[in-house]
Amino acid sequence: MRRFTTTIALALVAAIGMQVMAQSVTLRGIYQTSRDDDYPNGYYSEYVGWNYALQKAIFLVQQGVYKMQWDGSTLSMPVKDPEVNKSDFYSNGQFTDNDKALWASNFNMMYANSGAIVHNGILTTIMSRTDMQNPDGTWVTNDTNRFAIRKWDARTYDLLSVGDDYRPAWDCLESAGMAVNPKDGKVYGLFHITNKYLPDSILNDPDFFADENADSTDSGYAICTIDLDKMQISQITPGLYYQNFVTFAINSEGRAFALTSGGTIAIPSADGKVYDIDGKLTGAHLFEFDLQSGLMIEDHRSSTGYMSQVRRQAACFSKNDPNKMYWIGYYNSGMGYDENGNWNPLSDKNWIETGKYDTSLYEVDVTTGEATRLANIDDRYMFALMWVDGEQEPETVAVRGDVDGNGNVNIDDVTALIDYLLKGGNTPLNGDCDASGNITIDDVTSLIDYLLKGKW
Repeated sequence: MRRFTTTIALALVAAIGMQVMAQSVTLRGIYQTSRDDDYPNGYYSEYVGWNYALQKAIFLVQQGVYKMQWDGSTLSMPVKDPEVNKSDFYSNGQFTDNDKALWASNFNMMYANSGAIVHNGILTTIMSRTDMQNPDGTWVTNDTNRFAIRKWDARTYDLLSVGDDYRPAWDCLESAGMAVNPKDGKVYGLFHITNKYLPDSILNDPDFFADENADSTDSGYAICTIDLDKMQISQITPGLYYQNFVTFAINSEGRAFALTSGGTIAIPSADGKVYDIDGKLTGAHLFEFDLQSGLMIEDHRSSTGYMSQVRRQAACFSKNDPNKMYWIGYYNSGMGYDENGNWNPLSDKNWIETGKYDTSLYEVDVTTGEATRLANIDDRYMFALMWVDGEQEPETVAVRGDVDGNGNVNIDDVTALIDYLLKGGNTPLNGDCDASGNITIDDVTSLIDYLLKGKW
């Protein structure tokens, strides 16, 4: 009997240990913003100095790649990984390593307020440049070069972009999130489409709009694929969805899910979740999409039970569990207890004290739609892209002549190589076309010969 009891006990201990191990996960993300109103735009920036060799001002910024670990009970604070240390390139008022100084300062351009994606070893970040301020303090909307595109080596996080790549507003590159479908290898996303930017052939099509009363001033989200080489989206959804989507993720089975923002005046219950007058969960809602048709799949899943801001957030799946979605979202939707103890909208001026913009790590059961808040994250760390460590495809395959790092070798690489030789900047990853060990005008000649003859 004792032997049987011991066997059962050991089995239980092993099962509990396996459960804890299964819950342990390291998450990585592309930083979006943090909470610190002492700094402009909400993020920290330190001017290091003017680098005369580079002819460039060097800054240390909070943008970059972060990681955090959830061990099943506690969440570690997000930390930069790779680390960016001023002491590695600057000491006693002097720059000691220009390459590292440039690498560190380039994170200033890893601003992904309109989305980010890692695919084929390349990290692509999209920055929306909507808030442009004139010297007189007025603000303008810059439609002709709205989106700034940056390409990075997903292994070293070296900036691969040569020169500036700006796209107009009518390219509609802002998304609620992008993700790779493991079933077909394509990148999908929920892109924000503004109908005034669509061609007349679509606007005049009576079957286009999901909302029959929609007009050319409407905007909403549509499921699209994106060609990351050309940075062009292809719309799948026959109409637009008018929910406020804040996330988009695809699991290992190729199923796509998105969360809406959720707001309610209800006071959270003892379990921290919010319910409607019928006792049903409310707040942010989970939707599933058919990637073939771009249409929502009709379902009866509940809301997550948590409120959230109408702001970009991030979600991902582990390959080991297609039913568990990790979500970094906001702690509330702007409601809370004020200084008088009443449940009211929180003041923006007191966001640090009230936690209005604090964030949390959630776990969403996609079979039910219900979420569980795992842990809070201080200082409002938000991410434009999140993934489970070790489950992306960070290794960059060196392609000789692929100077712009997009996976193809064409005339654009010749232009990129010439731009580098004329203007300088980051050393192109695959720019040594003649394999001489240096990048010179001879590499341009070698690359052109390759494009003409089809062989090196």
